[in-house]
Amino acid sequence: MANPKAFHINSPFLESIDMSKRTGTNVYLKMESSQPSGSFKIRGIGHLCQKVAGPESKGVVCSSGGNAGMATAYVARKLNIPATIIVPSSSPELIREKLKDQGATVRVVGKVWDDANDEALRLTQTDGLTYVPPFDHPLLWQGHASIVREIKASLPSKPGAVVLSVGGGGLLCGVVEGMKEVGWASVPIICMETEGADCFNAAVKAGKIVTLPDITSEAKCLGSKTVCSQAFEYIKEGNMNIISELVTDQQALQAVETFLDEERVLVELACGAALAAVYSGVIQRLQGEGRLPVPLAGPLVMIVCGGSSINQAQLEHLRKVLNR
Repeated sequence: MANPKAFHINSPFLESIDMSKRTGTNVYLKMESSQPSGSFKIRGIGHLCQKVAGPESKGVVCSSGGNAGMATAYVARKLNIPATIIVPSSSPELIREKLKDQGATVRVVGKVWDDANDEALRLTQTDGLTYVPPFDHPLLWQGHASIVREIKASLPSKPGAVVLSVGGGGLLCGVVEGMKEVGWASVPIICMETEGADCFNAAVKAGKIVTLPDITSEAKCLGSKTVCSQAFEYIKEGNMNIISELVTDQQALQAVETFLDEERVLVELACGAALAAVYSGVIQRLQGEGRLPVPLAGPLVMIVCGGSSINQAQLEHLRKVLNR
């Protein structure tokens, strides 16, 4: 049962006729774009803040290129405690304004998330703020696992595969935990990243955790240079069927535009990476290579992680930058 004090909603679970036609199997969308903060992040961050940030808290601090910051600011406002959000300079102005609208103090530090995170950790020492990690904490994963429980309550049988985007790996860790909990450990998880924000794929290929030299993808919300160690541990354990795939920024953008046309919902580029698994034929290719069964053993579930750093102007900007 959902926590009565939970900050997230039980998000819509919708069949996609258009995606089903493309893949030749039933496709369902878990619409995390409908969450109050705009993305799935509110599940884990809401859960964590309830556990670690009581009414006597001096406030919370989060380093975020967008969605974790939005979730932290939303939850802090509901808990009536101050929030400081440290964003890298790569974060769009749109996000900074949205964070301020939630009542958060916003500071811009460094070029990429890792720089902002160093500053957030410093503030926990100097100002006594409670640190809210964007993706690397067991309480976050526990919160994110609620996605799987909701999907199970909506599906009569196991899915054939689950598709999600990977940034730092928090969503993946939560989904793995949830799938183990409900007895779905045999279901393949397809992890999508964009080239240039591919810390998980780089780790899978190297057989060890690696740090990317820079984030060159426009999908800034996938922009962690190092994946969390737990996500990599799941690969090493070999108990789950986890498949890591890459698409280009252009393919992710095309997926965002097609999703807007077909499903009438605008999501950010980071989410487009997951959607591109269908729109760019990754699922069909994996079936052709024998890495996924034909037909799938059940419906394909897409976790539509959502995202706050997108509007019409940002979409237009991405079109200009990526379609040169």
